[in-house]
Order: sequence, then C-alpha cells, then structure tokens
Amino acid sequence: MKLRNGAYLLFAALMAALAGESVAQANYPNRPVRVIVPSSPGGGTDILTRLLTPQLSERLGQQVIVDNRPGAGSIIGNEIVARSPPDGYTLLMGISTLAILPSMHKKLSYDALRDLAPITQTISAPNILVVHPSLPVKSVKELIAFAHKRPGELNFASAGLGTNPHLSMELFLSMAKLRMVHIAYKGLGPAIIDLLAGHVVVATATMLTGLPHVRSGRLRGLGVTGARRSSVLPDLPTVAEAGLPGYEVTQWYGLFAPAETPGEIIAKLHAATAAVLQTPAIREKFAADGADAVGNTPDEFARFIRAETDKWTKVVRTAGIKPQ
Repeated sequence: MKLRNGAYLLFAALMAALAGESVAQANYPNRPVRVIVPSSPGGGTDILTRLLTPQLSERLGQQVIVDNRPGAGSIIGNEIVARSPPDGYTLLMGISTLAILPSMHKKLSYDALRDLAPITQTISAPNILVVHPSLPVKSVKELIAFAHKRPGELNFASAGLGTNPHLSMELFLSMAKLRMVHIAYKGLGPAIIDLLAGHVVVATATMLTGLPHVRSGRLRGLGVTGARRSSVLPDLPTVAEAGLPGYEVTQWYGLFAPAETPGEIIAKLHAATAAVLQTPAIREKFAADGADAVGNTPDEFARFIRAETDKWTKVVRTAGIKPQ
C-alpha cells in the first residue's frame, strides 16, 4: 500500500509540475526578456538589435532588454545563451560567424547546432568586393586576370582571422584559383582605413562600411557578394555574374534561444519577431543600408545554419587555415 501511495504521490507531483510548466508557457513572457548581443555597443549587431527591440517589446507585452557581451569573436555571448535556462528569457542575436567558429576552433565550450535553438533569421546583407582605385582593374574578371599574373603579390584586408570578410575572400581565391596575402586587422574599421590609404588593395567589406566609400569613389566596387544585385547599388553586378559563377556570401543575423526551449515559446517569439520584420518602417530602414529583412521559420533557419556551417568548414580546409 505504501508503494502504491508513493507511486500515486510521485505521479501527482509530476502532473502538477507539468501543469505548472504549461501555465508558465501559456503566460510567457511575464517578465523582461534579455537579448544578448555578442559584440560591443555601436556595432552593426547592436544597432540592428536596438532597432528591433522596441517593437518586439510591444508585441510581447514585456520589456526586451539588450545586453552587450562582447569578446572572443562573439564566443562569450554565444556561450552565455547556450548555457542559460531554456525558458525564453535569455536570447541571442547571433551573427554569421556562428557558422564559422566550429571550423576555426579545435574546442568550443558549446555546440551551436546542439545548444542553440534557431528562432528566425532577422536580416541578410551581401558584402562588397572592393579595391583601392590605384589597382588597374575595373571588374571581377580584370581582377582575376591581374592577380593570376601576380601570384602572391597582391594583399587583401580582413576584419580578422576567421571573420566573414576574411572567409569571403578565401572562398573567392579558392574558386578563382588565386593566391593573395592575407592581412588581418582587429576589426573592419582599421582594415578599411588602410585600404583607403592604399596599404592594402583588396577586401570584401560589409555594406555598412563599404557603401559610403564606393559612392564617394574612394574605393572601387567590383561586385556584391549576394545572389542578386543590391537595391542600393543597382548598377553593380554580383560577383557571380561578373566573372565567378556560383560565388555567394552574405552577412546574416538571427535570433536564438537555448536548446530545449519549449516549442510554444519558440513559436511565440518567432511570430512576434517575424511580424516586426514585416513592418514597412523596419524593411525600409534595412533596405536603405543594403540589407533584407528575412523572418523565416525556425526549421528553415536551422537548415540554413547547417548549410552555412558545412560551407565554411570546406572553405577553411581548402584555405589550409589551422584551427586554433
């Protein structure tokens, strides 16, 4: 009888816990939600997140707070979310390096595919392949021909080892069968400064950093790295159509929760974020910076991240980059 009573009490406690969990999910959110930005205030990821959070707060009925946790190339912020309780109150505004980091580091304290639950991709933006005007090339084909005759003589700048701008160039070199010298900087800002001065001659720059200099003529744009032309540079062809078929790279950002976050909470966050991304003011703001609002489903975003991870793993191996 004791065993039966004990089993009954255990069953009752389990049912009560499940009922309490269901109520908590139904009432989500009932306190402020924190979005970890794995970079410093004032950067592109920070600006994007602070643009979205006021409207996200309105739709969720709770304040959404931005918490900047920069360091280690976004690893610190990523890890915080991966190790947070799966209750929907700590989220991550992830960046495209999330799919690059596994191939660049022998040991990470988390596994993005295992420990993070995709909610939705927020925006996508191409880079711009740019050269210093002193370089006597005016197209992708001319750059490839010029560099072929000078293997290892040209240099290219990046925001740092393993960053999206770095691997964008490594993919370009691999597909075009070229050799250039990589000059890594601590951020794209210093890289662009040296590019403007002519100390380095080639780079793939983000739209935010490269667009003003292409428009002013201080840098020469050869192509955008996305699948289609950019609305802010409609006369500039894609790298693929300008001479390197199949080439495609984007900078992307997306919202994540810790793995095991209940599906009902993921669905609520997705619906709210996707709705914000569809508002005309948000779409117009991103379009003015050469970016596209996305808002895809969690499953679509998960498939995209897996494909990106596989893609950059191959690029790293082909380039002979040694994981740290």
